[in-house]
Amino acid sequence: MANERTFKAITWLLFSIICFDLMAVHIRYLSITYTPEELSFYRNTLGLIPSILLLYFTAELSLKLQDYKIKQWKLAFFRGFIVALAQLLFYTAISKLELATVATLGQTGPIFIVILAIVLYKEYVGVWRWAAIFIGFLGTVLVIKPGSDIFNWNSILPIGASFCYALSIVTLRSFKKEISNSILYLYSATAAALGAGLYASLSITFTPIQNYSDAILLLSMSFCGGFGVVCLMIAYRAAEASAIAPFNYFGLVSAFVLGWVVFGEFPLDTLFPGVLFIVTAGLVIIWREKINKN
Repeated sequence: MANERTFKAITWLLFSIICFDLMAVHIRYLSITYTPEELSFYRNTLGLIPSILLLYFTAELSLKLQDYKIKQWKLAFFRGFIVALAQLLFYTAISKLELATVATLGQTGPIFIVILAIVLYKEYVGVWRWAAIFIGFLGTVLVIKPGSDIFNWNSILPIGASFCYALSIVTLRSFKKEISNSILYLYSATAAALGAGLYASLSITFTPIQNYSDAILLLSMSFCGGFGVVCLMIAYRAAEASAIAPFNYFGLVSAFVLGWVVFGEFPLDTLFPGVLFIVTAGLVIIWREKINKN
């Protein structure tokens, strides 16, 4: 039974990766006409639909507002605003960089999770995880190559997004266990929509949706992102995180292939050898997490 649950969790995780990759392709195409702020707003606003569907399937959908009340609502909304900022940085990066480069730098998340756990929760970190942090930092430097002629400030964007996503994940520890993932996702999705609207209203003038094709693509992009989150939540509820987390690195391969096939990108010189250091760091962190739980 444990193996069957793990297999199902891995399947859901791979579905989530495919959803996120398809969302990235949408963003790259739509960014020709629409700004990252606009795309983030549409994604988060329309992305409320999957959060409502999740409540329906978990039998938590209710017309009574008190059924959604939680004591830590301020933290829940804070997470949503952080997610909106992460998405804005992530979408801007996709419009400026190769998909594989964004995916690689996005894998710095486990490193930030460890660092934030130290800062926020005074978590003890042994030699192995400190080594992983150093290796991951070295890999990141090798990818973005600061100080060289090929350095691009846009390379900082996916790292900033990764930090924000890591902060949203780590702060989940502060919520009481009886609060369901569906309710937390609803708070996060609602706050992210509000945050994205605020960021956009303060920085840009909205471009009218040009045609029905763009409207369909915006809806499809939002659904890919929303259902990607739902699949990810189902995956991590079905099995131990340490058992399925290594399969996140499938996203590096899929992003590279999609970038190559759809956009003709082949950034091998940019990614290697830094990507190997980043992946190694993530695997070491996952390995130590599994040992600590055992």
